[in-house]
Amino acid sequence: MKSKLLAITLFFIAMFSGFAQTTDLKEEIIQLSKDKWQWMSDKNINTLNNLFHSQSVFVHMGGSWGKEQELAIIESGGIWYKKATIHEVSVEIIDQTAIVLNHITLIAEVGGNEVANPFEVTEVYINTEGSWKLASLSFTKLLK
Repeated sequence: MKSKLLAITLFFIAMFSGFAQTTDLKEEIIQLSKDKWQWMSDKNINTLNNLFHSQSVFVHMGGSWGKEQELAIIESGGIWYKKATIHEVSVEIIDQTAIVLNHITLIAEVGGNEVANPFEVTEVYINTEGSWKLASLSFTKLLK
């Protein structure tokens, strides 16, 4: 009887421990995503260069490109991500991949003109060599 009670107790401890680890990991990814929006707003190229995977891809309303072009656009102010207001966020973890969905309103300056657009943004992060790297950032414009 004692061994059954011990087995049940250990099962629940393991189950809740796994749930807590998953929740903590999701919170870590959500914070990384929020930080990324701030770094983009601040044009913090060095930090973004470290965050963006070398093979990352970026999909915008005006096209798609890789890491070097995205960094150049941010640095030059071709797109200035002034403020991302996050309305909803969700995270799914699959092995060493995190998929973040952000429903945002983005205020940006594009070609010298300030615009505000509602987007569903998909971010894909991969855990490589012990750190999370952004592999894909894709904007889908929402109907208001």
